[in-house]
Amino acid sequence: MMNRRTIRGGWRAAIFGCALLLAAPLFSQVSGYGDKQEGQNVGDELPEVLNKVGISQHLNQQLPLDAQFVDDTGKTVTLGDYFGKKPAILSLVYYNCPMLCSETMNGLTSSLMMVNLTPGKDFNIIFISIDPTETPADAAKKKALYVKRYGKPETANGWHFLTGKSPAIAAVSKAVGFGYVPTSGPDGKMTQFAHAASIEVVTTDGRLAQYYLGVEYSPNDLLLGLVEGSGNKIGSPVANILTYCYRYDPQRNKHSLVVARVVQLGGMVTMAWLGGFMFLMFRKDLRRARTSDLTKKENG
Repeated sequence: MMNRRTIRGGWRAAIFGCALLLAAPLFSQVSGYGDKQEGQNVGDELPEVLNKVGISQHLNQQLPLDAQFVDDTGKTVTLGDYFGKKPAILSLVYYNCPMLCSETMNGLTSSLMMVNLTPGKDFNIIFISIDPTETPADAAKKKALYVKRYGKPETANGWHFLTGKSPAIAAVSKAVGFGYVPTSGPDGKMTQFAHAASIEVVTTDGRLAQYYLGVEYSPNDLLLGLVEGSGNKIGSPVANILTYCYRYDPQRNKHSLVVARVVQLGGMVTMAWLGGFMFLMFRKDLRRARTSDLTKKENG
């Protein structure tokens, strides 16, 4: 099924500098003195922490349905409460993530707008926070945002934002093959996580049926995955090209890293384009004015 999917990106990973995205001057590569070694392109290396982060595709793996969580209303639930009759889309995120988790949720919501299936009726959407310190209030805030973004408030019973304790989170992440590592935020406290972006389709009986990597998801592929998941059919592995969420601190990391500074770069490109466009239009208008003046003088 998923072999037809097009995977974007030429490098093995696109890396988002989450907390530093708007806080530091733009750079495309950071390299400390003495980092470069003979015969080695240090800029192509991943930081050591990202070697512990990734997605292992555990197709046909049974999720721990007895894992206990708290939903966005404060009610204690088990993962199995959401299975039995309908498939689900599952994603491991954290609600206070500075960037990438929101991109994952944005991408999924946008794709679901073009999928002719109804959350709550045809499938469930399950987000599980990997941060054990997050609360049902954090989950409720995110749910309200994305149900509103989806534009169909009657589907709210199909959106589930869960929080839980470390053992339950670890059990689910291990089953999914979702690697993540706590990292420090700008304040130096271990309040953020290095992780990759993905969503998974899960069968009606709670087995992993298909992986979708990155932050953009084809509506057609998502629809096909849900239809096959509803029939408990297991899909095929996809190319393991990952998008990471990782805060890179050049003062604390010795290895260089190519950073996709998407927001800043996009803003700079837009400003450059607008400036160039305005300059060309100004020159064009000036030439027209000069031509008009010459014509008037010749005819006068």
